Amino acid sequence: MAPLPAKPSELDQERRTSMAAERTWLAWWRTALGATAGALAVGRVAPQALHVASWPYIVLGCGYAALAVGLLLTGAKRQRDLEHALRTGAHVPLRFSTVRAFTGGGIALALVTLVLVVAQA
Repeated sequence: MAPLPAKPSELDQERRTSMAAERTWLAWWRTALGATAGALAVGRVAPQALHVASWPYIVLGCGYAALAVGLLLTGAKRQRDLEHALRTGAHVPLRFSTVRAFTGGGIALALVTLVLVVAQA
């Protein structure tokens, strides 16, 4: 026997939830693109503009690029998890370990950036 079609209000709710998940995925992408632009600016543009040794900036730029890759991978996994949850009716909150990893990485990148800025002053 075929499943009964969803009621219009349930179908609207599913659509809104699916679109919210898609917007979340796009937010992961936008953030990754920002980190990629930051990687390029820090790793290539800053040392040339400041006329300083490039290796610390290249290392920092690689850190921002690694952040971008992590955001893309995590965003894709999150999108997959949310779509699966929509199909099964499950709830999949963002794991705190993911939040902790990105927070720690962001703090580390910000501190290294601060050190380089102060060192060039």
